[in-house]
Amino acid sequence: MSSVTALTHAPGQSRAVPRLLIGLAFFLTAIFVVAPMAFIFWRAMAEGWGAYVGNILDPLTLHATALTVLVAVIVVPINIAFGIAAAWAIARFRFPGRKLLVTMIEIPFSISPIIAGICYLLLYGRQGLLGPLLADANLKVMFALPGIVLVTMFVTAPFVAREVLPLMQAQGSEQEEAAVTLGARGWQIFSRVTLPNIRWALLYGAVLCTARAVGEFGGVSVVSGSIRGQTNTLPLQIELMFNDLNTTGAFAAASTLTVIALVVLVVKAALESRR
Repeated sequence: MSSVTALTHAPGQSRAVPRLLIGLAFFLTAIFVVAPMAFIFWRAMAEGWGAYVGNILDPLTLHATALTVLVAVIVVPINIAFGIAAAWAIARFRFPGRKLLVTMIEIPFSISPIIAGICYLLLYGRQGLLGPLLADANLKVMFALPGIVLVTMFVTAPFVAREVLPLMQAQGSEQEEAAVTLGARGWQIFSRVTLPNIRWALLYGAVLCTARAVGEFGGVSVVSGSIRGQTNTLPLQIELMFNDLNTTGAFAAASTLTVIALVVLVVKAALESRR
């Protein structure tokens, strides 16, 4: 019997308080989560299904959607690899600068994405510190895909590491040490001992990283240049359509962003159901 059920059926315990808390949770969820999502889809279809589909299939919106997905596909695996490596190093080893590394991983949580975008612009822009070198090598970073990927990687870097690290620290290294004693090699230890123990924290961190990557606005707006049909991601396309007074189109694009987020959550739930 779960602790909640036991509390509910405890002798002399009123059932009113648990029911009130459950009802309050459902009410707040409906107000702050379900209602805004429902409004997005309702407003997107205000002019009919044909107008909704037409706005979704608009070439600029399709390009923005494809670019958003592409950035997430690039960024999330890199951050997963970085998060695992950083968490493993911090949890399993003692080395000079360990606390500094933890602090550096958390820096994107405390810096505005817009500030990060400006820093990248001053570093990789045409007039930036490395701008002349990149121009001589015929490499374009700012106002192109590489700049969008870089700033998105920055703002999403902590998510996987911060989910995996506490779990690895709590579990300790006894199982891995036992595997070494039995003759297991590095990759065998990681794939058969470490990874199975952290897979759910890793999955949750990947979901958070994906959601942040597809919804990033501030940093991307600085480094992308918001070029129509070239460097506009879906959040930037939504702003562009609002500014063009295409409210229905903006809500249609917003519904696409919502669907992407829901698909990520469904995939997460499907994977957890196999647990």
